[in-house]
Amino acid sequence: MGTTVYERQRPAASTIAHSLSGSAHSVFWLDDLPATPPRERVTGTVAADLVIVGAGYTGLWTALHAKRRDPGLRVVVVEARTVGWAASGRNGGFCEASLTHGRDNGLSRWPDEIDELDRLGLANLDAMGEDIAAYGIDADWERVGALAVATEPHQLEWLDEWATDAAVRGDDGVVRMSGDEIRASVASPTFLGAVFEKHTNALVHPGKLAAGLAHAAEEAGVVIFEGSPVRALDDTADGVEVVTAEGRVTASRVALATNVFPSLLTRNRLMTVPVYDYALMTEPLSDDQLDEIGWGDRQGISDLANQFHYFRLSKDNRILFGGYDAVYHYGRRVRSAYENRPETWQKLASHFFTTFPQLEGLRFSHRWAGAIDTSTQFCAFFGTARRGRVAYAAGFTGLGVAATRFAGEVMLDLLAGEKTERTELEMVRKRPLPFPPEPAAAIGINATRWSLDRADHNSGRRNVLLKTLDALGLGFDS
Repeated sequence: MGTTVYERQRPAASTIAHSLSGSAHSVFWLDDLPATPPRERVTGTVAADLVIVGAGYTGLWTALHAKRRDPGLRVVVVEARTVGWAASGRNGGFCEASLTHGRDNGLSRWPDEIDELDRLGLANLDAMGEDIAAYGIDADWERVGALAVATEPHQLEWLDEWATDAAVRGDDGVVRMSGDEIRASVASPTFLGAVFEKHTNALVHPGKLAAGLAHAAEEAGVVIFEGSPVRALDDTADGVEVVTAEGRVTASRVALATNVFPSLLTRNRLMTVPVYDYALMTEPLSDDQLDEIGWGDRQGISDLANQFHYFRLSKDNRILFGGYDAVYHYGRRVRSAYENRPETWQKLASHFFTTFPQLEGLRFSHRWAGAIDTSTQFCAFFGTARRGRVAYAAGFTGLGVAATRFAGEVMLDLLAGEKTERTELEMVRKRPLPFPPEPAAAIGINATRWSLDRADHNSGRRNVLLKTLDALGLGFDS
């Protein structure tokens, strides 16, 4: 087995220790928001036409879409903690047009409708930017595109294939960059080449987006309850009751936007697993430090490894650097204890200074983690329950910032019983395979993770396990 650039060019241990000293174990995006008083809890009985469980992106977009379709609709959102506190406030803020976790993943699963999926995804991203502007949401929206960089020689061929495929399809938004070109744009010695996707990506401040969507929803007449974990869904004669710790909300329709947390529907309990992702945020860079690295076009960046990194600039010129480790814990549990993983933050800090050795001496201000709702198709799945009165969307697998907006529209279409271009998609109509119960889930997921790491150390060559998963339609390819 070979080594990766992060093993061949490790920074000094003292550099890593210095960078992490004094960093706060806290989510930068949420700390960066002004303090707001908590919203009321659900108490007693509340009546609504539509109740949405979860006040992250999926739930908030669903609420806004519902009020846009019918301004007189009584819409209630019920949140266990606070608006955007989970995945919606902890992600990297990468808004990708793809609804399928990348074109390759979509092509391998839904080849007959991949062009339609691409079209709908780009239209959704365009509309997301338009909505943010129309609602007056100050979310640091930047339509800057994204760079996919090769850090190992074998990845250059993948870039060539990517660019060739785009050219054959007539997509002029994909630009192949040589090593010299990418290093002139973003000065990292690890970058051997890149693809620049000019039109299909944007960046956003995750916390500001969640807070802004909530404010826009309330301005439209949506009622948001916080601190109200939902315990059960009870059927009634003409609808569903959402039962919380201190009260209940009755409605004719329910949309479940619970992301990684255990589903309120038994049929979905095995459909997702929580995989923990970790991130670091630097202090703001000085003008001299920015000059050292360039990055004048401010694109989001990710590399092409199976265990990939993602990184970007914030509005105040901090660098977010996350990814690589993706950790699953036995039992499918979501626990705050899993968010504290010093060995991963040390690894990320090491990889950061391999990527940008000229920034030695820079400190990280924040370190945090969050759970990703991973599905076996690596993008969202949809459906209804309780005689069509309950709709759900989950399984975004880490690329949901933009896709959640599309998901809200899908759930409302399904609840209305409407046949639309969205609901007619095979991706929407068919459920993916569930994950197996324990201990098979832990054995399979961790064996797959080990195999992906081995592939990164073996010029991308996939072993028997990965090839078998590919053949079964369970392989990861984004």
